Amino acid sequence: MFELLTGRLKNAVDRLTGAKRLSEKQINKSLREIRLALLEADVEPTVVKNFIKRLREKTLNKEIIRGLNPGETVLKIVYDELVDILGKNPPELKEGVVLFVGLQGTGKTTTIGKLANWLKKQGKKVAVTSTDVRRPAAMLQLKRLAEQVGVPYYDFEGEQNPIEIAKKTVQRAKEEGVDYLLLDTAGRLHIDNELMEELQKIKEVTQPSEVIYVADAMQGQEALNILKEFHNRLGLTGVILTKMDGDARGGLALSVKETLGVPIKFIGVGEKLEDLEPFYPDRMAQRILGLGDIQTLIEKAQSAIPEDEAEALALKVMQGEFTLEDLKKQLEFMTKMGPLDKLLKMIPGLGAYADKIKIDERLIKRKIAIINSMTPEERRNPNIINLSRKQRIARGSGTSVQEVNRLLKEYKEMKKILKKFKINNFGRKKGRLPFRFPFPF
Repeated sequence: MFELLTGRLKNAVDRLTGAKRLSEKQINKSLREIRLALLEADVEPTVVKNFIKRLREKTLNKEIIRGLNPGETVLKIVYDELVDILGKNPPELKEGVVLFVGLQGTGKTTTIGKLANWLKKQGKKVAVTSTDVRRPAAMLQLKRLAEQVGVPYYDFEGEQNPIEIAKKTVQRAKEEGVDYLLLDTAGRLHIDNELMEELQKIKEVTQPSEVIYVADAMQGQEALNILKEFHNRLGLTGVILTKMDGDARGGLALSVKETLGVPIKFIGVGEKLEDLEPFYPDRMAQRILGLGDIQTLIEKAQSAIPEDEAEALALKVMQGEFTLEDLKKQLEFMTKMGPLDKLLKMIPGLGAYADKIKIDERLIKRKIAIINSMTPEERRNPNIINLSRKQRIARGSGTSVQEVNRLLKEYKEMKKILKKFKINNFGRKKGRLPFRFPFPF
């Protein structure tokens, strides 16, 4: 997400951060580049105009121009302004009935399944249902998603009135003590009065704590106009942007809060149930400026790696007992964290260049296959792996002897590096590393 915008903004800001002294001419030139970058990203023109105006007022401050490190100060100003237009505060989803609205094709039903999955992992009691009686396939899709997640789907067979379904659903949720009732509604390919009147009646009978609009991030300003209409008729409390893992230019994400005052609560970053992230304006601003997103990276690592296994692995590293079995576990942890190209974008300093780094994730799966083809003894003591064993391992994993040799060489080099992390080098208490150890590098 934001690749084009990140590259352009980074170039403009880098010219300022690399300067020991700043002139008004330099600042104006960079502001023009930032303005063009935002317009190319399909950010709403009024938002761009106000954004540049605020930047100009703050960056042309004489104290900044004369400062000892003016470039870093300007970067901080750009960052703060980005956080402002993205929404400042982190997301909060109020408990109660969460009413989902939007047009067809934006991923509304799938998003409800993803959010149910996310809420369940937070320890919340969740239920879902749909009032889209015109599209039975949509109801069936949500029912199947609920089964995958492991949350109840409220089904009222034979009922064809969306308003009655909504009433019965809310009553049942109250009786069962549900924390979040996620309520899907009908969509259209365009806005019409019949749809809006139905949604207004559903809102009236359910009294939702949240009214969430699901928007396709790739639509840009086109989606913003539709959003305005929904907001005027229903009073939206939040937005979820889907397809943020695609070639979304970022215009909608940067325009919603500033234009409508409605915060973005979550973003969809893939097709799997796990591919939904809370929207943190500060983290998103860091990504846009190519500064990475280390907080989200850490959270992904912690969710993929059980705490007890991380501690056990850390202890093995400190004691110099890192085996091929441990390497296999780390490789499997990496695959659980998601696509590596996405993870690279979260590493500070790599955000703007991650799209230029090609990673073949099949290599990781091949390495895992090689280790799986070894006997337990070979994994514990790879020194016994001679040529005939290598040939057997290669046949069993569908790889070559050269690939087996490469893995063994990488393992030996890694083990040498890990010796530096032994307890004596840290002078710390036995049994503790100063960091978690999730990655095999």
